[in-house]
Amino acid sequence: QLPADLTKMHLTDNPHPQVTHVPSSQSGCSIASDSGSSSLSDIYQATESEMGDVDLTGLPEAPVDSEDEEEEEDEDIDRTSDPLLGRDVVRECLEKEPADKTDDDIEQLLEFMHQLPAFANMTMSVRRELCSVMIFEVVEQAGAIILEDGQELDSWYVILNGTVEISYPDGKSESLCMGNSFGITPSLDKQYMNGVVRTKVDDCQFVCIAQQDYWRILNHVEKNTHKVEEEGEIVMVKEHRELDRSGTRKGHIVIKATPERLIMHLIEEHSIVDPTYIEDFLLTYRTFLTSPLEVGNKLLEWFTVDSLRDKVTRVVLLWVNNHFNDFEGDPAMTRFLEEFEKNLEDTKMKGHLRLLNIACAAKAKWRQITLQKPSRDSPLFFSLLGGSDKGFGIFVETVEMGSKAAEAGLKRGDQV
Repeated sequence: QLPADLTKMHLTDNPHPQVTHVPSSQSGCSIASDSGSSSLSDIYQATESEMGDVDLTGLPEAPVDSEDEEEEEDEDIDRTSDPLLGRDVVRECLEKEPADKTDDDIEQLLEFMHQLPAFANMTMSVRRELCSVMIFEVVEQAGAIILEDGQELDSWYVILNGTVEISYPDGKSESLCMGNSFGITPSLDKQYMNGVVRTKVDDCQFVCIAQQDYWRILNHVEKNTHKVEEEGEIVMVKEHRELDRSGTRKGHIVIKATPERLIMHLIEEHSIVDPTYIEDFLLTYRTFLTSPLEVGNKLLEWFTVDSLRDKVTRVVLLWVNNHFNDFEGDPAMTRFLEEFEKNLEDTKMKGHLRLLNIACAAKAKWRQITLQKPSRDSPLFFSLLGGSDKGFGIFVETVEMGSKAAEAGLKRGDQV
């Protein structure tokens, strides 16, 4: 039994699936942004611009190209924010015959269908093919029988609007609403309806996919998957994808795996169709791991292997740059970061060490700490480094573990 399907990590065939439309006046990439993810190129940009005492709190925002462009973007936002208009567009696409649907029509349908539970555990390529063959049906009146008990099934149905009730021979009944499905399973065997399906309200709308198409599409995906086994158990499932029709951008993308195998894949080679695996993992690991240290400890272990050192460093730099709260709010992860920093010093990886320091400095938040001493002569339990005579700022060099200073939240590396 594999853990929950992680295909939502890759909902689209686009390398950057979670990009949302933002006016260019707001789209500047900032290395100091806490909420937005950024890549290593952002850190490199910051280091290239670092000349003397440079403020690294953010990168410049992109300028607005023209008023016309801004007006077009506003129109796009208005169009997508109107749910009724969106449903009208979807209905227009649905009412076309499968052979008449354009690529734009299928994209519109994909945008709508991915919200429905019936399509939740399917990959984007499967949804796209299903959208290209689905047929739209409407039942105007409540109480209309859609399928009789014992009737031979020939389609898979997904409810787009309204509610249906299935009355079983044993007297039990079940109500299905928008996003639920009923009908055949993906097999070419003859199948028969168990129970009577009837509409409960007026204007029930469905999409239907013929048995032959449903079986072919899901069976094709099965042939395109590669299963990785260890000790007789499946630990990872990959799907073969082609991102363009020329066939130049194709490869395998991870769609399921055990937590241990997902961690290991961080340092393995990623295909051209899965370039954001590390970012996706760092964004979602909280859903299937109890502690980030499970990842941190593995990275420290792999750092000792010469051939893996650069890959491990890349993962940590992306982690710090995109999710600094994982370290700042967790003493154990702060210690992990200090140990990793020491490893970079010991291996003389000065360039990477500099990138790590810049990322930490840019991502850290201002905070106020109050320490109370019983008398003027009482120890502070921490030491400082730097000052004007040294030519750089004042930093906390050490904090005594378990002391009042540590309890108050003072950490090594804090700048006063």
